[in-house]
Amino acid sequence: MKRSLLALFFLALGLAVPLTVVAQANQLATAPLELQDGDTIVFLGDSITHQCLYTQYLEDFFYTRFPERRIRCHNAGVSGDKAADALARFDEDVAALHPKIVTVLLGMNDGKYEGYDAATFATYAEDMTELLDRIAAIGARAVVMSPTMFDHHQLALQMENPEYRFRERSFDPYYNALLAYYGGWLRERAGERGLAFVDQWGPMNEWTFAERRKKPDFTLVPDAIHPAPAGHLVMAFELLMQAPTGRDYVGGIAIRPSAKGMSGSAGVTDLDMSVEADRITFSHLATALPWVVPDQAWTNEQKWDAEPGAAEGFRMTVAAHRRSNEKIQVVGLVPGSYALSIDGVNVGEFTHSSLGFKVELQSNEKTPQYQQALAVAELNRERNDLATRPLRDAWGKIKGLRNKAAAEVADGSADPLAEELAKVSAEIEVLLALGRDYEDRIHAAAQPVARKYELVKVP
Repeated sequence: MKRSLLALFFLALGLAVPLTVVAQANQLATAPLELQDGDTIVFLGDSITHQCLYTQYLEDFFYTRFPERRIRCHNAGVSGDKAADALARFDEDVAALHPKIVTVLLGMNDGKYEGYDAATFATYAEDMTELLDRIAAIGARAVVMSPTMFDHHQLALQMENPEYRFRERSFDPYYNALLAYYGGWLRERAGERGLAFVDQWGPMNEWTFAERRKKPDFTLVPDAIHPAPAGHLVMAFELLMQAPTGRDYVGGIAIRPSAKGMSGSAGVTDLDMSVEADRITFSHLATALPWVVPDQAWTNEQKWDAEPGAAEGFRMTVAAHRRSNEKIQVVGLVPGSYALSIDGVNVGEFTHSSLGFKVELQSNEKTPQYQQALAVAELNRERNDLATRPLRDAWGKIKGLRNKAAAEVADGSADPLAEELAKVSAEIEVLLALGRDYEDRIHAAAQPVARKYELVKVP
């Protein structure tokens, strides 16, 4: 109806309805990250995607929020990539997966860490345009992200650190502003195509400067370029907020008096309340698990910083409440405090009034469903440590070998590293198979089970 009124508005002015307006309105009518059973999502990007953290946190969300669906997740990030590099491997690393959705995070390297240069920007614009064209040509939907934040304050601190691995590089003093410019251009192009656009630059800067009012040296980007786990959690949260999935909450349990006694919401069975209304038991089968990620970012040492951890990102964004919101509401209990146990585990004490309003459980680490979600996330972390990140390392080798081969061909040399490329390609196939095996195990581990709840009045 709003789209029709918008069209009438332009017609009243004697103008044709702009195609970009119609396209954007149509895009907003659907959930940009909605995935069905059997669908594949590809995360295309550079080293920030290669870190396998914001992607992993999104995978944790999809695996536990849609346990009835087999959703395939493929990380296609390679360190150092520009849009042109992503194009060079597009057919093998993206199109071959037949994705329904491709998220795109590029731009950090495209500006070359220098000041604005018209030719450099024109190359970025041309390559990004071709990349979006190729995503559309394979029948996939792009979810386009702005570049993330470059932290100049942190860079100044790191330049005093003799072990800082970018210490010998030069960086333009306004590079963070340049990334905003690149992101602004990309937002316009996404709007013209009716694509979902996720601003990562703005929120990361906002969260950083808000925290610096309390802690002057706070950062989400410890090496000035690559976000720490807290920054990746913010990125995953912003993706889920700005490009919804169609199922943003776990849901909950509601038990209230009715004409036939007490009645429960969907999934509640075996409901029983004592005559004194001071004890109630029931079973509940949820349709999903809460969004939980591991405290430890990875189990093997990485070149990126591990602090601040993901828990800090959850705290800042209130992501658990805003993207899980697993609640229980019980009306009709006699006044007092009640001990809640789930599958025999005491998870806390709550007053009858708070239970009558609602109690949120998504962040309660004692609940069996939280522990199940954590086990799924830890298994997925293992998948990323042993299969996904090594896969991205292998693609980095492919890029290096192809660049070297191109140079050798230019020199007139024969057999430009074909044997080495074949070995790495075989390694990639093994890692892809390992990743699929992990996805099978994760899917099995993410299936909700019926839980036994008991509320008993505390003497």
